[in-house]
Amino acid sequence: MPLEMNREVFITCAVTGSGGTQDRSHLVPRSPKQIADSAIEAAKAGAAIVHCHVRDPETGKPRRDIHLYREVTERIREANVDVVLNLTAGMGGDMVFGGVESPLPLKEAGTDMGGATNRVEHVRQCLPEICTLDCGTMNFAEADYVMTNTPGMLRAMGGMMTAMGVKPEIEAFDTGHLWFAKQLVEEGVLAPDALVQLCMGVPWGAPDDLNTFMAMVNNVPKSWTFSAFSLGRNQMAYAAAAVLAGGNVRVGLEDNLWLDKGVLATNAQLVEKAVAVVETLGARVIGPEEVRKKLNLVKRAPLAA
Repeated sequence: MPLEMNREVFITCAVTGSGGTQDRSHLVPRSPKQIADSAIEAAKAGAAIVHCHVRDPETGKPRRDIHLYREVTERIREANVDVVLNLTAGMGGDMVFGGVESPLPLKEAGTDMGGATNRVEHVRQCLPEICTLDCGTMNFAEADYVMTNTPGMLRAMGGMMTAMGVKPEIEAFDTGHLWFAKQLVEEGVLAPDALVQLCMGVPWGAPDDLNTFMAMVNNVPKSWTFSAFSLGRNQMAYAAAAVLAGGNVRVGLEDNLWLDKGVLATNAQLVEKAVAVVETLGARVIGPEEVRKKLNLVKRAPLAA
């Protein structure tokens, strides 16, 4: 197939994530102030979009607390640096099963199941330009943990996001997720100019080999915009691969903690490195206002408390 490199690339910084990384690097932001400050520094370094989860300020464990999301949103919006805000809506579908002989009842620790309205309430209040929609159910990395996103749940959440005027970023962890995302577009749940993030190398979704990556890319409709990332040591390699395949770039501490062997990274440092990769390939890094025009996004203040 001919090379169809993207010449105008936006970079997303995934600032903190919901994995258990807070005890593996002191640079992973925990409090709303730390998360917002890290997002702002990433924007200064060249990220047009910041993708934010929130954490318990004391323990660093992932939280689904509207007040924490509001504080992060307000701090980023009040900063003197412009950036497109992307809030996760992926939490609230976590099931941790009991033993293999007695899967029920579910384990209380780690299980967090919410209804569709509950899972997107922080999006309704904070009004980011983008929020994520994990477009499928999958076994997910640790123990007997399943990330659950049923067809009915995705239709409901996707419809709410669209009605709010917030653009869903489809997170596709395997080809079947793209298949269902196309169905959501066909049904009118999502707009035809969809945005998708190809999530590579996340156990136990799509592995991050290039054959699988190109299978994912080739399943993205031409009218859609895509980004891609991989985890750990392959983060920067996938920054290059995404651009060469016609897409955009995601980096950040959600996906990788290291700048180099033995050297812990900050979000800004990872963005700076991604900028260097993009520009070395001969592409231009575009900013938040260009991204809003490209993706038909609207910047709004959060609803009054």
